[in-house]
Amino acid sequence: MPDEPIKSSKRVLDPIDRISEVLFGLIMVLTFTGSLSVAGVGREDIRTMLLSALGCNLAWGIIDGILYLMGCLADKGKGLMALRAVRKASDPQKAQRLLAGALPPVLASVLQPAEFASICQRLKDLPEPPERARLGSSEWLGALGVFLLVFLSTFPVAIPFMVMKSPHLALRVSNIIAVMLLFLAGFQFGRISGRRPWVMGVCMVGLGAALVGLTMALGG
Repeated sequence: MPDEPIKSSKRVLDPIDRISEVLFGLIMVLTFTGSLSVAGVGREDIRTMLLSALGCNLAWGIIDGILYLMGCLADKGKGLMALRAVRKASDPQKAQRLLAGALPPVLASVLQPAEFASICQRLKDLPEPPERARLGSSEWLGALGVFLLVFLSTFPVAIPFMVMKSPHLALRVSNIIAVMLLFLAGFQFGRISGRRPWVMGVCMVGLGAALVGLTMALGG
């Protein structure tokens, strides 16, 4: 019997999670670099912008990691409640309905009554489940991955400002890097979702630009 009979359905940063976190981090840092006026800007202005971008993504990385852990805990708690309900159900039909409600709809639709009964019996034969859901090492690892993706996505866009003396050139290179990263995120999303990768790459660049513009406009 494994130590964790109830596991979160969340994978440790599946591809969609990775793309979402990178996109979020990019948009956050681009709101800072995009608001930088290269005309008459000094090193102190760039330093302030970089520290603000790093601080913002650091904070949001922590927040996003905590939200990820909350989602995992809720997911495991829901599974534990469903397991208890199936095990305590005295009516076989009720147990099967509870099990069907906990399964993905497509999977539940193809299972026969005898298969439902067999699964319910196997669940009842398991040792007593824990009283409450707890986070395991995989969930903590996933939260760390979320934090790192949001925080580290700052650096590719910010590095040109760190190593180049010309703010104008640094801004151009930074924008090129941002466009490339947005395109790669969209390209990968297209591959995962069965869409045309090149089309999704271009769409992601447009979406990123629109979201950055909206964020800057609302941020005043």
